Amino acid sequence: MNNLTKPDDQIAPAELLKSYIEWGVDETITEEPINWFSETDNIQIIHNITPKTSSNTSAISTASQSAPLASQQENIETASKLADSCKDLGELNAAILEFDGCSLKKTASNTVFSDGNPDSDIMIIGEAPGGDEDRVGKPFVGETGQLLDRMFAAIDMKRETDFYITNMLPWRPPGNRKPTEAECELCLPFIKKHIELFQPKLIICVGGTSANALLNTKNGITKIRGKWEEYLLNGNTVPIIPIFHPAYLIRQPQFKTQTWHDLLAIKEKASKLTS
Repeated sequence: MNNLTKPDDQIAPAELLKSYIEWGVDETITEEPINWFSETDNIQIIHNITPKTSSNTSAISTASQSAPLASQQENIETASKLADSCKDLGELNAAILEFDGCSLKKTASNTVFSDGNPDSDIMIIGEAPGGDEDRVGKPFVGETGQLLDRMFAAIDMKRETDFYITNMLPWRPPGNRKPTEAECELCLPFIKKHIELFQPKLIICVGGTSANALLNTKNGITKIRGKWEEYLLNGNTVPIIPIFHPAYLIRQPQFKTQTWHDLLAIKEKASKLTS
């Protein structure tokens, strides 16, 4: 019997809490679930409601009708304007903090901007913060981050000196789910500006989400990993390569051999940056 079939009272509290986090449970309301349909006569309640009108409610209603929620395209345009106005990474960080067009910001604890060496030549772009990253406010600090550090340590690279790291999305999707295409579209202006301001000589996409957005492809990570492409930056091209995400390697360790070959290719390419 696994955790999905065990009654809650037969699961250790720590194990139960871990399951809730994995399922995306963000808050608890009561000790037991309540079936509100059986508790109340909804039709009777509706009939017993006495409408109340006032100048205030009328004004609120009028205001809400005259100020509809921004559309996806309007939010993308706002993000583009904020990004275009930034002259350095500090201003870009402030612009992202100012942007309220992505609903993920409302459920995230922190805006996760970057980590690593801002003076390096290599830029690593992941997918989105996880639970640990959301709490700490830095990318790749949890279990996947530790594996990522070990992966690059194997080719004599570390984030403190050799690369700079960020994510496609600065906010954690609830339950660590995969970012949607709409969410990536909203954040694309920010990550493109991030690349423009950082001026990398080599870009590494960690996972399919960032690779699909920056390479404008819908192919899965298993088809595009390890293949060098070119990213157009200010009239020049920058080599860019997708690799498996550490979280994927934890679930599918059989792909570590392919990743090792990708890392060797990255080491060879990086060695030519200073030669």
